[in-house]
Amino acid sequence: MTLLLAAPEAPSDLDTFLGRAVQVQDGSARIVAAGGVLAVYVPVLFPSGLLDDSATILGLRTFALAEGSADADAVVPMASLRARAAAAAGRPDGFELGVPTPVYSVTWAGVVPPRTGWQSRDTPIESPVLAAVAEAGIREVADTLPANAGEAIVRQVRAAVWGEPIPGAAALPKGVALAAAALGFLPPDGAEPDVGAVYEVGPWTRLTLSRGHVLVKRRSWSLAV
Repeated sequence: MTLLLAAPEAPSDLDTFLGRAVQVQDGSARIVAAGGVLAVYVPVLFPSGLLDDSATILGLRTFALAEGSADADAVVPMASLRARAAAAAGRPDGFELGVPTPVYSVTWAGVVPPRTGWQSRDTPIESPVLAAVAEAGIREVADTLPANAGEAIVRQVRAAVWGEPIPGAAALPKGVALAAAALGFLPPDGAEPDVGAVYEVGPWTRLTLSRGHVLVKRRSWSLAV
């Protein structure tokens, strides 16, 4: 299957986005093409099992599709999707994006957020706050982890640090700041600050910045304040 992107710069933008995403979680991405929009979801943090009550935190970039592009909904290897985006970006007429062979058994990708029904929360948050939270969280994780920590300890420490709410924005765990920073959604140093808008629907919370979106899915027994 091939998707037709509307903008010539889209393949390069997608390649850059996926290049950042693989540094966070080198696994799979979920792509949903419908209504003239390609949504690309990538994981940042997600529960490790049924007894893990951590939130699922996803990054999202959207790209306009050309008229007549097919609909699609698949979980695909991130590296394969990135290779196809890079190949399209290298062509002067690089509007065609090949879809890799789907993969299965990716737990975080079982449910995607709804497209409609989002309600605004009166809790906008500025990008410098997110940058500071991300930097502080990275230091805290590094300082807390013991030498030669096993995977279980690493997951436990990361879940504890990134699961804490952002001060002044209780609906957003600190992992949202990590996602925004790691995926390139925050303005670079010296650029005009951005203000993120916060929306909710059901168990989902969305932080929308000009460069992308971060989505949080809470466990059913963990409700935002």
